Amino acid sequence: MKLFHAPGSPYSRITRMAVIELDLQDRVAVEEATLRDPASVLLPFNPVGRVPSLVLADGTTITETTPVLMMLDALVPPERRLLPGADRPRALAAYGRVLGMMDGIAVWNRELRRPEHERSPGVIALEALRAVRVADALERDAATGVFTQRDAAWFALVSLLGYCERRHTIFAWRLARPALAALFDAAQSRPSVAQTVPPAGPAR
Repeated sequence: MKLFHAPGSPYSRITRMAVIELDLQDRVAVEEATLRDPASVLLPFNPVGRVPSLVLADGTTITETTPVLMMLDALVPPERRLLPGADRPRALAAYGRVLGMMDGIAVWNRELRRPEHERSPGVIALEALRAVRVADALERDAATGVFTQRDAAWFALVSLLGYCERRHTIFAWRLARPALAALFDAAQSRPSVAQTVPPAGPAR
């Protein structure tokens, strides 16, 4: 199998960390792909052109973070799987919140990459407010033990905060959120986290 990723993508970073955590490096080759590129090596496998994309042995391509995690989880015993199930609704809810915030941060960041005269102040204000609101909810989750297990919710959160730390520095996510800051800082020594740090983005 082959996992296509982009180094700056927080979505594909979740799955890259999963490959390491589940000890699947000998079964899943990880390959970098360019995005928004008509010559990208990804496009023959996935015409959507998004990462993560997992190409199976028969050529079937699974895309989007959660379906890719489902396929990776299927390769290991149930007790090692990363996606929380219906028996852990708080972790599943937190996972969904993290992905929702990641979507909003991506929109916000994309707006800031446009020339100033093409930016939408309304979109930026909406996504900035959403980010604060969700980050506050995630702070409460972290403070009440929702992220004590290293599952998909934990890795998604670390990936999200790592993206903000390196590529969306305009968002002061650490402010008044000590539980999130402590979780993120403690996570940095974990091999799967240390080996997938995204490149720094332009200053904003």
